[in-house]
Amino acid sequence: MGDLLRFTQDHPQADLVGICDPQRERMEGARKNFGLRDDQIFTDEQACLAATKPDIVLLCPSAATHADWVARVAPSGAHMMVEKPFAATLAEADRMVAAARAGGGTLAINWPSVWSASHVYAFELAVRQRLVGTITEVHTYGGNRGPLYHGADKIEMEPTAEQKAQSWFYKKAEGGGSLLDYLGYGTTMATWYLEGRAPREVSAMTWATPGLEVDEHCVAVLRYDDGLSTCETRWGTFTDPWTHQPQPRCGYVLKGTDGTISSWDYAETLHVQTRDCPQGRDLPVPPLVAPHQNPIQHFLHHLETGAPLIGPLTPKISRLGQQIVDTAVLSAATGRVERLVS
Repeated sequence: MGDLLRFTQDHPQADLVGICDPQRERMEGARKNFGLRDDQIFTDEQACLAATKPDIVLLCPSAATHADWVARVAPSGAHMMVEKPFAATLAEADRMVAAARAGGGTLAINWPSVWSASHVYAFELAVRQRLVGTITEVHTYGGNRGPLYHGADKIEMEPTAEQKAQSWFYKKAEGGGSLLDYLGYGTTMATWYLEGRAPREVSAMTWATPGLEVDEHCVAVLRYDDGLSTCETRWGTFTDPWTHQPQPRCGYVLKGTDGTISSWDYAETLHVQTRDCPQGRDLPVPPLVAPHQNPIQHFLHHLETGAPLIGPLTPKISRLGQQIVDTAVLSAATGRVERLVS
């Protein structure tokens, strides 16, 4: 949420009119960071909506409550951007879509990987330019040191056991765990790179630190008609990828019929193999340009001009990513390879 608030405050055509959280103390850091007045701080969302009459609401609740919060906000008619993941379950994702449609606002799902210039350039080369033929495999490793190791504006923190116990990230009933936190990145971005193709089967395994009720590591294998793709999630990387790339590296490897592309988080180059250059070469990544540098720019541009949302932000692409996540949850529970849920 800290990142979204920063993007909003920095946008010349956006005003940050209010923030809301049932627990007032959790907003103190944001209040100070963004210089908010007392009358811009709310603990009741209906009071917030009535007082501020926002055009757009940014939602960043626990994964298991995404549908509830969309249902509360949608009747106001506001457009909504929900921070990843889409939802805790496919059924909840469908509730969100239905509520947004009834309220008349646009629903977008923000996946921060979309705002990494390297991953956008990988899509340009792989899908639009067909530089490496047709993409048949996507392999991704995603994660960070843990969800409580950084706060607003990526300020580094060292969480205590008590803070973990109080956080929804570590509560199973609220949609916690690295699988639900990060697997949607890999499955949704893979769906984007694979142009909306769906896998037939999914197999997944998880690992949990003793004493925690949610997983901190997940590996999922996706079987498509033309190959296998893998999506791995990890809370507990040695470093955060926005400071120093851990090993394994966080990012995506795309295998096509005529080459490969590796795109690491925050990378300044892509490594590309093609048939005429099998040894590979590094291509410089062009910077993102306005109005597509961050989710607030992009969403406002979409609402003002009607320009399409980039794939992963759309409920259509995100829903297929959620189907894969739901199937991975089922597979991890049963210990079997499972057919894609619908």
